[in-house]
Amino acid sequence: MGTTAIIIIAVVVLLVLWVISIQNKLVRSDELCKNALKQINVQQVTRYDAIKALVKLTREYASYESETLQKVIEARKITTSAAPTVAEINANEAALNSALSRLIAVAEQYPELKANTSYQETMQSIKGYEENVRLSRMTFNDTVTRYNNEVRVFPASLVASLLGFPQREYLAEDTSKTEYPEI
Repeated sequence: MGTTAIIIIAVVVLLVLWVISIQNKLVRSDELCKNALKQINVQQVTRYDAIKALVKLTREYASYESETLQKVIEARKITTSAAPTVAEINANEAALNSALSRLIAVAEQYPELKANTSYQETMQSIKGYEENVRLSRMTFNDTVTRYNNEVRVFPASLVASLLGFPQREYLAEDTSKTEYPEI
């Protein structure tokens, strides 16, 4: 076997090892994106549970309004799929914000409800969940930025396109919410 053949074999082996390392890096980044998206979903489910508890508490003070809110929440069940999509996360966020806004509107009509310690504690926990969701969304978008950079930068972009690693979609910024709702 000649020196040329050994050099060609060495180059091919190095090229294969390089492609494998790029593929492994892309898989790890893709999994981080999936995990970050799932974490948002987990935070949304927790917030949803807190809103349901608040509806239950509201029922004691305002049965008609709480029934209406219960129907709204049931009609807008959030997605708890194992692999949520960006569209599902955005839809969940809109549904939760709508339910919470309606709940706050009902509470405004009942000062004794707003003064209730359980109500105040639950609203405070919802505020904490809101912050957790916000931080999880930021983490997801940061993770997607890193992943998209890996997918788009040459020469890794060649491997990414060959192996079917598309760019990922960012979560939409909620422009309607410049501040948290007053709790």
